[in-house]
Amino acid sequence: MPPKPQKQREREFGVPVPGEILEPERWTQTALKKIPDGLIDWLELFGRRAPILLDLGCGNGRFLLGSAAWRPDVDHFGTDVLPVVIRYATRRGNQRGNANLRFGVIGGRELLAQHVAPGSVSEIHCYHPQPYYEPREIGKRLITPEFLALVHRSLEPGGKFVLQTDNPGYWKYMRQIVPLFFDFEEFSGTWPDSPRGRTRREIIALQEGLPVFRGSGMARKELSFEAALALAEQLPPPVFNADRRLQALDARERESGGK
Repeated sequence: MPPKPQKQREREFGVPVPGEILEPERWTQTALKKIPDGLIDWLELFGRRAPILLDLGCGNGRFLLGSAAWRPDVDHFGTDVLPVVIRYATRRGNQRGNANLRFGVIGGRELLAQHVAPGSVSEIHCYHPQPYYEPREIGKRLITPEFLALVHRSLEPGGKFVLQTDNPGYWKYMRQIVPLFFDFEEFSGTWPDSPRGRTRREIIALQEGLPVFRGSGMARKELSFEAALALAEQLPPPVFNADRRLQALDARERESGGK
């Protein structure tokens, strides 16, 4: 009897990538090659009705690979503006046979504003949004009051919003603004499911001994979308010192792509 083939596993910075690489005949197709016009039909995309989890700025897909494997009853959709990291993510998702996982190239704000129906998703995750260090680029920062209003609108009643960053300036801003839209709680310690890091960036930060800030919350029930938008108009944009010393971590991230 021939020996069984050994399971193939990937590692990044010494930490295994979730899931095993399957035989090619068991691979799936996880790439959404074109974002459709209008609202995304989740039933059509996944072929079933299930809770929807979005990861905005998903990088190379590490968090979603683990979550899709551990939560087969949930459908997962990850997006990023960088095609190169989505190529990493889709390759990995395909090789692991993740039928409940899709990836697409689009910005998080654009996705929620133009393609996600109100109250249609159960969870929205956002790990290490780019803080942008140049003053001329601060308008690109994702976590703004308007974006939080869109997250609030997209979540179903009782839906969850998860945030994480290693940037103290960004976290200080988040702590001030996010609780106005969500019943938000900071999470101390590492994630129980991934103590060495849910994302590539988190792994690097932890290995460098840097603090990682985490939190989650449910949308405030008393806040309508109209009220959330009105509130957003009164709040300050994310203007803070991003601390250029953290740019060294960006270089490590770019060694083989992803986040």
